[in-house]
Amino acid sequence: QALLVESGGGLVQPGESLKLSCEASGFTLDYYAIGWFRQAPGKEREGVACIRSSSGSTYYTDSVKGRFTSSRDTFNDTAYLQMNSLKPEDTAVYYCAAVALALLRADVCDEDEYEVWGQGTQVTVSS
Repeated sequence: QALLVESGGGLVQPGESLKLSCEASGFTLDYYAIGWFRQAPGKEREGVACIRSSSGSTYYTDSVKGRFTSSRDTFNDTAYLQMNSLKPEDTAVYYCAAVALALLRADVCDEDEYEVWGQGTQVTVSS
């Protein structure tokens, strides 16, 4: 069974950093793209960082550009989201998701493309 297991969420103060991990189980990330999404209370889920189909570079939503960095360690089948200079508006449940590279079509985060989802991890930014 293909699973993504997330960890690393927590409560931090504004300006601090967190690093989320997303470990694949039951499949290898070699042929998959990982996207990061978040859902704040009362809001729709939004894409945070995803691989662009056309170039393989990473798309970041405007509100996190320059602060968040997505990376991966294919040897350990783990993806990461480094989040710096966190703001209260970054408070949300964060999800990682995987899509087969062969099926990736969008240059932005299109959650309908993603096949496997993590369980989500809570990030709370508050003083």
